[in-house]
Order: sequence, then structure tokens, then C-alpha cells
Amino acid sequence: MSSHRSLRVAEAIREVVSSAILFEVSDPRVTGITVLRSEVSNDLRTATVFVSIMGTEAEQKVAMKGLESAAGFLQAKVAARLQTRTTPHLTFKRDVGIKRSIEMSKIIDEALAKDRQAESSAPPSAPDPESKAPDSDD
Repeated sequence: MSSHRSLRVAEAIREVVSSAILFEVSDPRVTGITVLRSEVSNDLRTATVFVSIMGTEAEQKVAMKGLESAAGFLQAKVAARLQTRTTPHLTFKRDVGIKRSIEMSKIIDEALAKDRQAESSAPPSAPDPESKAPDSDD
């Protein structure tokens, strides 16, 4: 298989699964889910769909269970779109990259706020008499 074909199939799977989650899955557990990307094996038999789930850890676990429950429905949607001899078996994984980037952003914002607070509360320093500008008589 060419890697170009694998990439096209992966993109088609991402589009179909994303659309189906938004508009067609009626399971109330499947909420707050964003499909980020999908990866397909070289033989096109398996596909891993990476998702981001908003909410607490407990809400994320419930959403993952709902998503796994809807896997057959989603796989049928993928089969209708791809029209290949075999349909990739879908597995779902949470992608924590976005969550980590948000956490890092918060840490950076907090550090910057502390630095600004330290600068504004520090007394103004008096000029050092020994650090006078040199005379330019040379």
C-alpha cells in the first residue's frame, strides 16, 4: 500500500467519525468529544482515532465508554464512505497533547503574573554613583 493511500483513508475516517459523533450518535455519554486525527495501519485493517474529551476525569471515562459502545455504528458509517473490501477496525485513544499544552500555558501565565507582581512591588532602585557614564573627552 502506498502511504498516500493510507493518509487519504485516515483523513476520510477522521471526517466521517467526527461528523457522525457531532450529528448522528444519539448516546448521551458521547459529548464534548473532538476528533483530532486518525492513523491507519499499512494493511488498512485497523485504525486508531485520537480524540480530545472536555470535562473531568470521570466525565472523560464515561465519554470513552460511550464512544467504545458506538464503535460499531461508527465503523458502519466508515464502511459506507470508504467502500473498500475491508473496513478498518476502529479503536479510540484519548490524546492528552491539548490538555498538556493548556496546563503549560496556565503555568507560564502564572509565572509571568508573579514576575509582574514582584516587579511592581519592588522599591525603585537608586542609581549607583559608581556607574556614571564615562566622559567623552577622549
